[in-house]
Amino acid sequence: MRQQNPVRQRAVVTGATSGIGEAIVRRLAEGGATVVMVGRSEERLDQARQRVHAAVPHADLTTERADLSLLSDVRALAKRLDEQEPPTIVISNAAVIAPVAEVTSEGLQRILVTNHLAPYLLLRSLVATVGERPARFVVVGASPSVLTRAPVDLDDLSCTTGRGLGPIPSFRPFVSYGRTKNMNAMFVYALAERLAGTRITVNGVHPGIIKGTRLGLDAQRGTLRLMTLAVRPFSGSLEAGADTPVWLATSPEVEDVSGRFFVKRAQVATAPHTTDPARLDRLWEESAHLTGLPTGL
Repeated sequence: MRQQNPVRQRAVVTGATSGIGEAIVRRLAEGGATVVMVGRSEERLDQARQRVHAAVPHADLTTERADLSLLSDVRALAKRLDEQEPPTIVISNAAVIAPVAEVTSEGLQRILVTNHLAPYLLLRSLVATVGERPARFVVVGASPSVLTRAPVDLDDLSCTTGRGLGPIPSFRPFVSYGRTKNMNAMFVYALAERLAGTRITVNGVHPGIIKGTRLGLDAQRGTLRLMTLAVRPFSGSLEAGADTPVWLATSPEVEDVSGRFFVKRAQVATAPHTTDPARLDRLWEESAHLTGLPTGL
């Protein structure tokens, strides 16, 4: 009997124009997937696409420009993706470290929108696009052990009060960033629970401390900048950072695994404040309100 050709994977990767995101695109393209690269600059998208094509001549790539700090851009992106072939892989990788007080033209904190509300809105929107087909959603987070001491303040998602951000002003953007990374884990658990019984899996991943990402380095000052520069010589490669996200998105080993968090391909626990059901529901509802989505999936 003639074997059927395997379904060609179609992946959407945010934050695809540099760093880990570009490495993820390259790895997926090497494996034969069609990859939609999402970035906020047409110029950087074109440059990244050229670099990937230079490394993987057969790469099947398309680009979508969207500023993920703007919910209007995220909605427009979701609409465009809905009009295309449904993705089988979605990797939410885009993230930023910015001044805590920096707000967008929509009046929302840039860190909060880019790192949490954008993936919340995009992945929730793509659930309907995927429908009853199989798909894997992967959310790139941060170190569970480091973030244990940065619980989300559910009464102050945008950190406008400054409560709990610490006494060193230059370090506060990192604490705010850390809270959004805890939101990523909480979102993974909440979405996976709501998608139980479907063919969509949702998992989180810490890619490691990786050099070459430029994650908000230009906006960092004082203690935070010195710390970032100090650890970079000991950081891992971009390829190492891409390994576990790509493995989660493609490996048969985790085909039916959902609602878990991984580091170096191993499942790990995250802090109790990221798994408490009441806190998960509260964050879900607050995020729905901020993005204009219904609380029901």
